[in-house]
Amino acid sequence: MAFTKRGKRAACVAGVGVVLAGLAWAGMALWSRDENSVPALHTITIGDGDNGPVNMAWVPPGRFLMGSDSKLAQPNERPAHPVRVNGFWMDVTHVTNDQFARFVRETGYVTTAEQVPDWETVRVQLPPGTPRPPEGVLVPGAMVFVGTQAPVTLANYASWWRYIPGANWRQPQGPGSSIVGKGDHPVVQVSYADALAYAKWAGKRLPTEAEWEYAARGGLEQATYVWGDELEPEGQRMANYWDAKAQHFPVVSPAAGGANATVSVETFPANGYGLHDMTGNAWQWVADWYRADYFANQARQKTDIDNPKGPAQSFDPSDPGVPATAPKRVIRGGSFLCNENYCLSYRPSARQGADPYSPMSHVGFRLVSDAKPPSASPSQ
Repeated sequence: MAFTKRGKRAACVAGVGVVLAGLAWAGMALWSRDENSVPALHTITIGDGDNGPVNMAWVPPGRFLMGSDSKLAQPNERPAHPVRVNGFWMDVTHVTNDQFARFVRETGYVTTAEQVPDWETVRVQLPPGTPRPPEGVLVPGAMVFVGTQAPVTLANYASWWRYIPGANWRQPQGPGSSIVGKGDHPVVQVSYADALAYAKWAGKRLPTEAEWEYAARGGLEQATYVWGDELEPEGQRMANYWDAKAQHFPVVSPAAGGANATVSVETFPANGYGLHDMTGNAWQWVADWYRADYFANQARQKTDIDNPKGPAQSFDPSDPGVPATAPKRVIRGGSFLCNENYCLSYRPSARQGADPYSPMSHVGFRLVSDAKPPSASPSQ
């Protein structure tokens, strides 16, 4: 057994279907999809501790079309359907290594990847009757993107993912790796349970899937990307994703430029609400259970849905060998591994389910707060 089933399940999440410069615009931000669309005008408000939580952006209440009917959309993103959300504050960036390190220092928290995997949480991801593996197999660690030395068929994700004993948030690629000098990168190798623990300490919460997508769109109704419809407007790269034109996925040989990874959280421009990296860099945990058919079920209501909290349980029949009702939470936003040949999840409607107890080297999170609206908010 090359890696634990917890790790193998996490690799499925990464491999089945859709794989898994400072605060911008201090005043007004004007975005328009094209010359025939109505521009969305927003006042960008970043909390300063007196008027809103520090380094959180105000996302005003509103209505939007959730999901997508685009030709790029996967079945689990369809159909687009009307949703309303209340206003909330959202972290301007992913939670960073420095921020997570402070949490660990102050609480002594031990992450999922640093603990021996619990068989009861592992077995629910396996076919019924799977025998318990020997104790020596269930060791602390996490899933790591290792890439390949040469092009391979993209049908076998196990070619570029490995369960690495000793991998954790401090050593994202395993023993010998480090986050030194990467304090402003997204923390990764954190499970859903880890994100909840951090949120409780911070006095915040994970966003719902609806809140996340609404915030990611930044006021651009049904745009392909969080910045508009063109992937690289005027040749400008707008997010951290795998450039398949420059480097064949998943090749990471020195000749191909080495392995892709996270970058500093404010490397790319913010969206219409002042939020950085809503797509690309690292996937983001959100609060909802994952159902592959959730959007289709929502659309049957044929009316605006107010503040949806997600389904009551998971359902995903697409993973061979994994029970359709195995627990999964939604991850959003894609990562540095997404690319046009294997994954197009650096789009605001793209969604995937993940084992809540499987940390991975390309999954992090950001939080929201229900603090009172800013004093200058036009929504008041």
